Amino acid sequence: MTSVKDGLLNSLRDHSAKIGILGLGYVGLPLAAAFGEAGFQVIGIDPDPRKVNSLNQGVSYIQDIPDQQISNLLQKGRLSATSDFSALSQCAAVSICVPTPLRKTGDPDMSFILSATEELAKYIHRGMIIVLESTTYPGTTREVLLPKLGKDKGLVVGQDFFLAFSPERVDPGREDWNTLNTPKVIGGITEECSEVASVWYSEALKTVVQVSSAETAELSKLLENTFRMINIGMVNELAIMCERLGVDVWEVIDAAATKPFGFMKFTPGPGLGGHCIPIDPLYLSWKMKAFQYNARFIELAADINTNMPRYVVSRVMDAFNERGTSLHGSRCLVLGAAYKPDIDDIRESPALDVIGLLQKKGAKVEYHDPYIPRLRTHDDLEMESVTDVMKSVREADCVVIITNHSSYDYKAILKQAKFVFDSRNALGKLGKNNPKVVRL
Repeated sequence: MTSVKDGLLNSLRDHSAKIGILGLGYVGLPLAAAFGEAGFQVIGIDPDPRKVNSLNQGVSYIQDIPDQQISNLLQKGRLSATSDFSALSQCAAVSICVPTPLRKTGDPDMSFILSATEELAKYIHRGMIIVLESTTYPGTTREVLLPKLGKDKGLVVGQDFFLAFSPERVDPGREDWNTLNTPKVIGGITEECSEVASVWYSEALKTVVQVSSAETAELSKLLENTFRMINIGMVNELAIMCERLGVDVWEVIDAAATKPFGFMKFTPGPGLGGHCIPIDPLYLSWKMKAFQYNARFIELAADINTNMPRYVVSRVMDAFNERGTSLHGSRCLVLGAAYKPDIDDIRESPALDVIGLLQKKGAKVEYHDPYIPRLRTHDDLEMESVTDVMKSVREADCVVIITNHSSYDYKAILKQAKFVFDSRNALGKLGKNNPKVVRL
């Protein structure tokens, strides 16, 4: 007689298992597309009817997923979208890809994970594999999901159903590394859970790295982003020190980067953005407080990075003063609102802080971003990107480069601007020793 595990493995290997993806955002939709391209029938589930309607009409809202790919998957019957969670009853494999933001108090907001788990618990059945992809603190899969899944139906984890964690590693806008070729770490509640999850993901993704537990997988994601956060915090502090020392921070970094070993290049900027780096390390810091441990590196780096928008605005104010004018009442054009170049993602973008701080100092602020036609500031002010960027450059008293999109003609911007504050070294050699340019 075939065991539950063997039956599930067989259905995963022959792609007869239906796949459910809970959450169709930056993580869930690319994963749904990857499984669909591998030959699975995928049901995407999201409470947002706009996303559901868009996908069912063959229109993607994620920059890295083209409309044609969605249309092809729809035509082949490999992708459908719904807001009806009862569709989970048809699925043998489910990935949870919901947001995990921080509350204003800095505590993890687990509401999306809890809501998804409660819905899933209604439809869980024998022979189901569940993988949590949402970034969270170590212990979430075992301590939060496991007690809510299977208990009411008498299902035993590792025998009747399988539960694992696999951290998402989505980096929007990249062309070299994507969902398909980025190695995927997987750790289960039991060894059997790890095996089933690894077999499933190996059917669509190129490389799967199986680890000993869900906690190891959870912590590996936090290490990745904590590493980046701390190093970015270090070079941001270096930028502040270099300004006081009268040394060019960009030249210092480039010089250090010539060393072929023992050094990894990080660059300063106006602050951190995106869902991962500003948030994920704080999940670890929060968790460690339960063990009476203060994660000092994380807290220090977070403090430095969080205050970079204020530092940028203070430098802009100083630049106005040095020119015998005032930031108050001036016209400032912020170039770039996305959190990094050439994407349409504004989550946690430092541009929002910079815009808000400039406005509080009395500046009249406009912004331009070819990927962000409109935005809402932290003060709930709605703004629209200017339509004629060069006209706005000429009219502005100061141009503040926050996001170094590759589509900008920096040579023309420098020529037309009264002066430029460059927080990203976007002007490169054009800005070095140029009296019209102030660099971070």
